[in-house]
Amino acid sequence: MDFKMDEGLRNRVVIILAVLTLILFFSTLSSCNSALRQKTRSDKEMASRIALEEKVSKFAQESSALEEKAKAKEKEAEAARLELEAVKKALVDEQAVNQALKDQGQKASNPKEAGK
Repeated sequence: MDFKMDEGLRNRVVIILAVLTLILFFSTLSSCNSALRQKTRSDKEMASRIALEEKVSKFAQESSALEEKAKAKEKEAEAARLELEAVKKALVDEQAVNQALKDQGQKASNPKEAGK
């Protein structure tokens, strides 16, 4: 079986194959370019996500540290409040004792009033 094509038909087939080859070549280049852009976008998005996760993690750590400091300050404030209440009570007791001593001092200095 000999395939004999005339020269015109062979030239048309070669041109059609060349055009198809060019179309496929440019579509392959376009696809590769599109894949490269998509990979670049994906890499940027991943880097952005990682940076945000690091910021969130750092914020959570700082938040925990601040909560611990706040609890410590609340304990200090409660201790100071209790100490203040104790000092106020002692002051009231001292004032009562001073008033009693003052009353006794006045009675001792004025025997007339003590006899009444």
